[in-house]
Amino acid sequence: MEIPLVVCQRDFRWKLLSKILKVFDLRKVKKIIARYTLKAVPILKIVTTSMFFSTRISHVINELRNKKDLREFIGIKKEEIPKASYVYSFLSKFSLKGFINMILRILNSITKRRQRNSKLIVDCTDVSVDLNWFRKPIKQSNLLRKDYKWGYSAKGKFIGMKLTLVMENPCKPLLFLLHPANRHEAKLFKEVMDELKRRRILRKKDVILMDKGFYAYGNYLIGINRYRIVPLIFPRSNFRMERLDSLLSYPLSVFNSKNLARERRLFKALKAKLLNLLKNWESYKSERSLIEDVFKLAKSMSLRKLHRYTMKSVYKFAAVNVLLVGLIVALGFKEKKVLQRLAES
Repeated sequence: MEIPLVVCQRDFRWKLLSKILKVFDLRKVKKIIARYTLKAVPILKIVTTSMFFSTRISHVINELRNKKDLREFIGIKKEEIPKASYVYSFLSKFSLKGFINMILRILNSITKRRQRNSKLIVDCTDVSVDLNWFRKPIKQSNLLRKDYKWGYSAKGKFIGMKLTLVMENPCKPLLFLLHPANRHEAKLFKEVMDELKRRRILRKKDVILMDKGFYAYGNYLIGINRYRIVPLIFPRSNFRMERLDSLLSYPLSVFNSKNLARERRLFKALKAKLLNLLKNWESYKSERSLIEDVFKLAKSMSLRKLHRYTMKSVYKFAAVNVLLVGLIVALGFKEKKVLQRLAES
């Protein structure tokens, strides 16, 4: 049974939703949306509201038709209320690349520019699809032609996909990527870094915080040699500092540089900083754990069990979810305790 959407201006959740929905009425946000499509603001408001309360889109539409105060709260006229089928059709026909670019542009327009010397936090989480595999056992061979796969997370096995989020500390989402659930985090390192570089988010000498899932000696080496960053990947129990020190050597590309001395100095500085940070990597656990609270908040808003079964549809749904979390953070909810309370409420 779906919860009734009764507007209560004294409830902090309704106050927060009111501030989030007002973002879509900003002139600069409307301009961004108009570059990609027309008449998308009411649809984005409906989808955001359904996600905020973890309810179905069709339920929100039915409530809008029956409740005048809800229409006034969201800012939608009765004749503007679309059918549920139209909303799903609109989202499915929207090109994936255009939709993601639109969401990221909206997010960037309402958040501050990236600060100098700020750290980036990268982590993955499971995105489960709503399949009852207890009732009907599903083998890996049954999923060969499906976008969702068997995967493993800290909570155990699941069927779905893997969401990778890149966040600027504190708590500003910068990029998100979706991968098959059966891909290991360590093998996603280059793909994530390439996308960050392509979008001009990655800068030289950046410190990237990653948990043990991304651990591999090769990733330390690639991070410094190819991307000129400091990949602070939390080490596993079998990590040996001496081995990493011996592996970190000048890449051959350095000797093709016009300024060999400068490239050598940069390499030495990155290597020294990485080795120094790895000696005290445990002190960065609390800083990296912020992204886990962001994931908890995201999953509390409809990202726990999805009724979507293609990479394209899950990507779009995850995009709106990341936008919603980003808006909440931009409104000032970025402390660890605050994020935890919101996820539990």
